[in-house]
Amino acid sequence: MELLALKTFQAVVEEGGVLAASRRLNTVQSNVTGRIRKLEEELGTELFIRKGRGLELAPSGRVLLDYTRRMLMLERQTASAVRLAGENAGELRIGAMETFAALHLPAALKVMRTTHPGLELRVYTDTSLTLADKVLHHKLDCAFVAGPVAHPALSFAQTAVEELVQVHAADADPALLPLILFREGCAYRTRALAWQRTQGFTAGEAMEFGTLEGILGCVAVGLGWTLMPRRSVEQSLHLPDLVIETLPPEIAQVPTGMIVHRDAPVLPALETLRTALIGQFVR
Repeated sequence: MELLALKTFQAVVEEGGVLAASRRLNTVQSNVTGRIRKLEEELGTELFIRKGRGLELAPSGRVLLDYTRRMLMLERQTASAVRLAGENAGELRIGAMETFAALHLPAALKVMRTTHPGLELRVYTDTSLTLADKVLHHKLDCAFVAGPVAHPALSFAQTAVEELVQVHAADADPALLPLILFREGCAYRTRALAWQRTQGFTAGEAMEFGTLEGILGCVAVGLGWTLMPRRSVEQSLHLPDLVIETLPPEIAQVPTGMIVHRDAPVLPALETLRTALIGQFVR
């Protein structure tokens, strides 16, 4: 059995049909249908019961699905282990929130370069939700996200507690201005919207930006207000034009940490990275 055929089979099951699976796999429907037919011929049994335009797993299909998930998990673990052979060779894929990457990662990555000079470091920024999904699917070796994170397949190790603050321009009234936020999936966004409702601020159309400085730049000229980690604001070039207001602990205190897949191989390099980051917060 080819892994591509098994991945196709799993996609058809999880997406609920051939058309959706073809979109997920970025291929045409005929390829999906052909792979499933070949798999059925190879196994000598039908994997699906065809009901009109719909598909339902046959008993043999349910058995294969269980083994498929195990085999594809082993394939991902194997690829990860080979890619990260040894402590000082290979590639390490690190994910982080925009604010965390800008403020905390550079110094920690410098430690990584010294301790594991042969590792090729790749850093990706995105929202906490998207980063968690990428770790789940083994597209990242680790990610630094806002927590707490409760998922049976993910392990969360706290590195710090970030303090969120309310930020607006000196001559602006946040009650009359729109929120300026990171895109959907950002943990700070969720807290900002909750704070907006609690305070009874105008719930107009929110503005979205993908970068920290983009958000703070717009806030600085009075286009809106936001919630952002205190350290990020205090180190921004826009600080002279900003007003920082403290928030209640239930909104302000955000545990932040490293997530890894529970089934991923243990990598000493990740512990080096986490320890270096913790050291920044305990000085």
